[in-house]
Amino acid sequence: MEETVEDPPTSAVLLDHCHFSQVIFNSVEKFYVPGGDVTCYYTLTQHFIPRRKDWIGIFRVGWKTTREYYTFMWVTLPIDLNSESTMQQEVHFKAYYLPKDDEYYQFCYVDQDGVVRGASIPFQFRPENEEDILVVTTQGEVEEIEQHNSELCKENQELKDSCASLQKQNSDMQAELQKKQEELETLKSVNEKLEQKVKEQKDSWETELLRLKEQNQKIASENEKMGVRVDQLQAQLSTQEKETEKLIQGEQDKTEQLEHLKKENGKLFLSLTEQREQQMKLKLTVEELKQKEATATKKQQELTDQNFDLSKRLSENQTICSVLQRERERMERENDLLKRENSRLMSYMGLDSLPYQIPTSDQGGAGQNPGLVYGNPYSGIQESSAPSLLPKKCPICKSDIADDIFDHTLEEQHIQTLYLNCPICDKSFSAKEKQIFEDHVFCHTL
Repeated sequence: MEETVEDPPTSAVLLDHCHFSQVIFNSVEKFYVPGGDVTCYYTLTQHFIPRRKDWIGIFRVGWKTTREYYTFMWVTLPIDLNSESTMQQEVHFKAYYLPKDDEYYQFCYVDQDGVVRGASIPFQFRPENEEDILVVTTQGEVEEIEQHNSELCKENQELKDSCASLQKQNSDMQAELQKKQEELETLKSVNEKLEQKVKEQKDSWETELLRLKEQNQKIASENEKMGVRVDQLQAQLSTQEKETEKLIQGEQDKTEQLEHLKKENGKLFLSLTEQREQQMKLKLTVEELKQKEATATKKQQELTDQNFDLSKRLSENQTICSVLQRERERMERENDLLKRENSRLMSYMGLDSLPYQIPTSDQGGAGQNPGLVYGNPYSGIQESSAPSLLPKKCPICKSDIADDIFDHTLEEQHIQTLYLNCPICDKSFSAKEKQIFEDHVFCHTL
């Protein structure tokens, strides 16, 4: 199968999200001679179904994402997935596309979603050397290393559970914040409706007040006219009384007219009294309207104060959410730090320990430990021709340390100078994360 120029599907998925046990690589040599083609043999497990865009890449040991492949080949889809022969597959890598250096590489099976489904033991591309020495470690050392790796995996799982708990707590706070925002929006809507209702009621009251004022003015004008009429009638009555005194004997008609005028005057007086009473009622109505307006203003002020309190509570919830977000980011950085420490310990033990005997093709499937997420990192490492010439390096700051004074105690003392420990909860931070360390200590004082 020839390699095409089309790039394979990759992703930025971290190593802890991959499934290395679904594809098993068989008959992987400890080294391949440069200049020759390489055949990669692999086995598909019964729970894995290959797809059209799956591919096998050669990765340098230490890769982080599937985008760091050196070269790749598309896999061949089997015709019958249920047959025994279908599970055993192989791909061929041309010599022209293979690495030319002597670094350690490994085969990785990547599906069309960019997720790693299987990884081989490390190997090298170098000529055969008759001076290669095969060293076998004791079973006790193997069990001790496996137990240490199991403890590291357990600690890593605990950190993942803690991170998931923080993520759930953050999600709950986000839901509560969303609920508070919805309540605030509802209160704002109710407040706007009440303001609109108060405005409409106020406009109605102002219109009614204006109408009453106009009616009052009209009644006052009529009252003035009636007063003038009364004065006129009184003057006419006085004139008629004088005329009556002169014509009392022979003017009976004038007397009846006088009585009629008296009755009309009484009616006008009663009408004037009723108009005054109506004017007093109008004044009382105006006072009641003013009291209602004051009550509406007070209620609007209470709603404004309630709106301010809700806004203050929302600000406090946002502050708490921000603090939880920073705590979550700190936990993620701490998780990454433990991962790097895990990788450092594996690299350190791989450089200072003697390599294992490379298992044969018959022993490869049975010798692998399915409980190790990354496989056995020491099964393919070979002893260098002159290992004592290389200086020791710090796994954290990468500085050289003299080989004759480098031991586990000095290494721990050197690493402790690169970290800041919280005096309250004993959390560790990198020396480069001084600001995060200070924020963490400050959070204990809140």
